Amino acid sequence: MNPRVQRNAVAVVQGLGLAVWFSMSAVVPSLREDWGISATAAVWLTGSVQLGFVVGALGSAALNLPDRIRPHLLLASSAAAAAVCTFVLALLVDSMAGAIPLRFLTGVFLAGVYPVGLKLMASWSDSSTRGRSLGILVGALTLGSALPHLIGGLGSLPWRVVLEAAAAIGLLGALTSLTVVRAGPHLAASAPTPNPRYALAMFRERGPRLANLGYFGHMWELYALWTWIPLFLLAAPGAVGFPTSIGIVVFVAMGVAGAAGCLLGGWGADRYGRSPAAVVALTVSGACCLLSPLAFRADAAVLAIFCAIWGAAVIADSGVFSTALSEAADDRFVGTALTAQTAIGFGLTVVSIQLVPLLADALGWQYAFLLLVPGPVLGAIAMRALGSRANVTTKETA
Repeated sequence: MNPRVQRNAVAVVQGLGLAVWFSMSAVVPSLREDWGISATAAVWLTGSVQLGFVVGALGSAALNLPDRIRPHLLLASSAAAAAVCTFVLALLVDSMAGAIPLRFLTGVFLAGVYPVGLKLMASWSDSSTRGRSLGILVGALTLGSALPHLIGGLGSLPWRVVLEAAAAIGLLGALTSLTVVRAGPHLAASAPTPNPRYALAMFRERGPRLANLGYFGHMWELYALWTWIPLFLLAAPGAVGFPTSIGIVVFVAMGVAGAAGCLLGGWGADRYGRSPAAVVALTVSGACCLLSPLAFRADAAVLAIFCAIWGAAVIADSGVFSTALSEAADDRFVGTALTAQTAIGFGLTVVSIQLVPLLADALGWQYAFLLLVPGPVLGAIAMRALGSRANVTTKETA
């Protein structure tokens, strides 16, 4: 099989399969009118997905599913199930009581998409190109996650139509995984026996521990920003000067600029090392957190440029952490390590997603993102401690 074709196919599947992730965030303004819900209640439309992802990832890691089941089949079935949940919500649900369980199940199934995609991409990439390969994968994830904002921003579409479109895209990703994607030669195909304890045992090793801590700081910021940037912009005075809808602005800033940031971060990780690339991205995104109150009052052009820089920086290092962990973890349990990493990281996102609107209610949206500053700061400290080596191939023990 052609490695380049397979890497591209895995990236496409990730982008398509994860289109359902932020589908509800893209239609929150419409839902708040139709269902009469507050911003505090609306947080659960995304928070329940994150919780579901954590539960699904923990179960997957405990059973070593990514290392025991043929990954393209696990990816295809998981993407299809998440898309079906979204279809059901769009067709049948009229209240939060019905939406929350379905969003939770969507998160459970997405735990079989993202971490498994990371393993598949790593399986087709040697160490010299893995940073760029995983950067491409996360770039595709970023575009896919932002697709509902693009769909909703193209016209005054009913929110159910936006969800149906996202679900159809997810099903296309599942079909592509089933028919095109296969595992590559660079990682062990399966774990000989289940070893759920490796999800915790890896924290005794220096490389995996620091790569994970850097990732956790990154996650504290990332999904809270992605979830709440539409409401931040709706409240910003300068946003009235945007020449297009806020949905399009969010897609360009978080999706297009974010994908470009992923490519740059992956290239930097291979060229200068995993740690320096992550530290630069974390520093820039942390600075954006600090400057967000000033950007809130800026005119439309400055605000749009600021959001594009932030959108690129906040996701540029995501593939770097996965790359570092895939190289530091036991080869037999890379899928388990990546799944455990994402489970804990997404657990943190539930907290930050919940807290941002509370701070916004207390101080206003101008200051809400200051809450995210500790994440990139602590992440940068951990990745600086990891060192400036081009990769982390040794399994050092603390």
